[in-house]
Amino acid sequence: MSAAPPIHPPTKPSSSSRLREPTSSTADVDTTGPTRAGAASRRPPRWLVMTALAGLLAAAVLAALCGGAYRIAPGDAIGALFRGATGDFVQDQARNVMWQIRLPRIVLGILVGAGFGAAGAALQALFRNPLADPGLIGVASGAALGAAGVIVLGGVLLPTALAASLGLWMLPVAAFVGALGVTALVYRLAAGRGRLALPLLLLAGIAINAVSGAAIGLLTYLANDTQLRTLTFWTLGSLGGAQWPMLAVIVWPVALGIVALASQCRSLNALLLGEAEALHLGVAVQAVKRRVMIACALCVGALVASSGMIGFIGLIAPHIVRLVVGPDPRAVLPAAALFGAILTLLADLVARTWVAPAELPLGILTALLGAPFFLVLLWRRRGQFGL
Repeated sequence: MSAAPPIHPPTKPSSSSRLREPTSSTADVDTTGPTRAGAASRRPPRWLVMTALAGLLAAAVLAALCGGAYRIAPGDAIGALFRGATGDFVQDQARNVMWQIRLPRIVLGILVGAGFGAAGAALQALFRNPLADPGLIGVASGAALGAAGVIVLGGVLLPTALAASLGLWMLPVAAFVGALGVTALVYRLAAGRGRLALPLLLLAGIAINAVSGAAIGLLTYLANDTQLRTLTFWTLGSLGGAQWPMLAVIVWPVALGIVALASQCRSLNALLLGEAEALHLGVAVQAVKRRVMIACALCVGALVASSGMIGFIGLIAPHIVRLVVGPDPRAVLPAAALFGAILTLLADLVARTWVAPAELPLGILTALLGAPFFLVLLWRRRGQFGL
């Protein structure tokens, strides 16, 4: 594995440039030394990286269509998507597998990977720390707690008319409320006097994760058999529950969250200089923080409501693409979304073929891959703590 450098803040602008809105990437003008400038000049063009990632995503989609317990040749898989019922048992079975099982699962995998990748990239830029992740700071746990609370206690606490009116939106709304509440609590604990204490943020995230885990454990203890099976789905994480009606509900909050995060990339790029410098550049720092937090909560809440706890995608994808495209969030965020989708699709393909015809929960597989990656990141940052 190649080196994993931290997000380097770009060079501070001159006093005259602080008075106007940044018109180009602050990362692009990072010329603090010949080594860093040389590394930037050796980076491939962004359009080439995006094209390569789009090609890899197309290949991952094709592999996900063909692979699994029921294997289908690439030509047959593509043909099954575009033909109607033929009366032939084999061809109709392949068509049903494509449209009713694998294609919804692939769409959910793309949403999960893109959403977590974009949220992770935005949080890492906001906190100026490559260790920030929706799972580490408790956002995913809060979303899972909100969804678990509705599953077990929704019939008791919510009025019947309200539950009926929310329908399929009830779980995403509960997960969003849980994610937003945890985000606001963690931010309130770690921020004060105009600054954000990253150690406090991570420690608060650890505490929130522990509290959320305990609360979900208590709900599991109180749940009946049907609720227990559903809660197991949340704790292990899986794309197996993908269905078209559910996708039609969650695609909107996820897409809205990603678009909202992308709209803040210019401000996040300025924030890499520091909050005071971003203020001088005309960035409304507190408003940007609120928008990013709400967009992350919206995106992660909807994803956790549909797929359960799938961790580390938001940590791995932004960090790897940052090694290729540099620290500019305008390049990192879309590249992380594409790479996160690729990682999720490939991990899901491994999860449903490794122990076929059974299926390994996706959350377990991403944890097995992501936890060692996180430990490597910590090991390489020991020098910053004088070790």
